[in-house]
Amino acid sequence: MKKIGILTSGGDAPGMNAHIRAVVRAALAKGLEVVGIVGGYSGMIEGDFIKLGRKETANIIGRGGTILKTSRSKEFMMAGGRAAAAERIREAGIDGIIACGGNGTFKGAHAFWVEHHIPIVGTPGTIDNDLYGTHYTIGYDTAINTAAEAIDRIRDTADSHGRVFIVEVMGRHAGFIAMDVGIACGAEYVAIPETVTNLDILYQRILKQGKTRRTIIIVGEGDEYGGAAKIATKLKEEYEIEAKYTILGHIQRGGSPTVRDRVLASHLGVAAVDALINGKTDVMVGRQSHDIAYTPLEESWTRQKPIWSYLIDLAEILA
Repeated sequence: MKKIGILTSGGDAPGMNAHIRAVVRAALAKGLEVVGIVGGYSGMIEGDFIKLGRKETANIIGRGGTILKTSRSKEFMMAGGRAAAAERIREAGIDGIIACGGNGTFKGAHAFWVEHHIPIVGTPGTIDNDLYGTHYTIGYDTAINTAAEAIDRIRDTADSHGRVFIVEVMGRHAGFIAMDVGIACGAEYVAIPETVTNLDILYQRILKQGKTRRTIIIVGEGDEYGGAAKIATKLKEEYEIEAKYTILGHIQRGGSPTVRDRVLASHLGVAAVDALINGKTDVMVGRQSHDIAYTPLEESWTRQKPIWSYLIDLAEILA
């Protein structure tokens, strides 16, 4: 390894810049050159490369988003797009790649390795925390803190007016965000993709709030009812309960990363450089407890990461 590339792909996540900085610093310490691939896999196909050093990555550790930009490349999903990308990588003399993103990023990375045998490792950058093989993903801690702050503000209004509020958080296939913020913000009900949503139980919990009916309900966007708006409609149609709903949306992706995300991103950045140097490829570099773990890329999305059962029990008890 003499020259490595790094890209960020898919949805942005707070901590990606801290991760880029760590990769650059670790690579330079090992005597490697670092190339930034701008715009994710689209930038790889187009050959949109920039040199990264200490100067280019100074003062980015606390910034949200990603200085390398990101995209979801439809062209890279095709064999021809990946072939074009491989040609650009070889022309640039890049010996290995670090791809930071989620399951879509890793599917692309796995196919790229199988077809073109250019060493590539993945690092988990997604607020959903849904990748198997790592306890936490880069951006998750910031996202739940952002969501919790918003929900605390909504609770003030719910309490003042005695209203039912349904708050939808991100998580298409996993309820980690919903479960953590539901417990942290004192929700009376948490609806997530991993459990069956029971509107009868929800209705009874609203009634238990008394005349004010002040209730906070947290819904993961992947819930089987289809989100907060549809649950609000059901409550109105079947139980004559008026509910306000708020979709937090992309606010959860932005903002300065928390200390925990900065440390995780930095740890995984250094470990990813070491993984390439040591000949590892087609793996996700994650962290379990405080130890670095290597998971085959294909397992990171084909094996489901379960919600910890004690959290589900805890949410029920505290509701």
